[in-house]
Amino acid sequence: MKIAGLILAGGTSRRMGGTEKAFLSVGGVTMLTRIIDILGPQCDLLAISMNGDPQRFLGYGLPLITDRMDARGPMAGLADALDWFAAHQPAVSHILSVPSDTPFLPDDLAVRLAAAQEESDAICAMAASGGRSHFIVGLWPLHARATLHTAITRGDYSFHAALKDKQVIQVEWNAHQIDPFLNVNTPEDLASANALAG
Repeated sequence: MKIAGLILAGGTSRRMGGTEKAFLSVGGVTMLTRIIDILGPQCDLLAISMNGDPQRFLGYGLPLITDRMDARGPMAGLADALDWFAAHQPAVSHILSVPSDTPFLPDDLAVRLAAAQEESDAICAMAASGGRSHFIVGLWPLHARATLHTAITRGDYSFHAALKDKQVIQVEWNAHQIDPFLNVNTPEDLASANALAG
């Protein structure tokens, strides 16, 4: 299994007043840098899925995958990225997708999802914590793009709609002290994340 990490950074950050969440600091480090530092050792390579001006990401030295379906949500960005890897990195077998606003990702994310994926015929292995599924944090074989594009073609842009008839395996993480999949969506979330980082 050759895993590429994909950071989904194509959101509009409406609840942050338009400030791009990936570049907000948690514990004195931008969330994007934190995620790169966590995912880097777990994956064979990393890439960023984005839209808009690519200049803001060039300093990270990672491949940039531009969303073809702007503002259609993270599933469309993931489907585009799966296409990109199939065309440009055919040695990659799986994509580990994460959003750009999760500063506390676990350092065993790839290994646990990969183990679950290898033991099943599921279309993806998905993270869960605190009784909640995290559709955006998942390990996807490249062939899953067919399922995602089928859903998009019929106008379904949610993971829930795309996967409702598919086998999905969930892997649970402990969220008692810090939820490793905490999303920073609002200024209040950012304040909480900084308090946790401290």
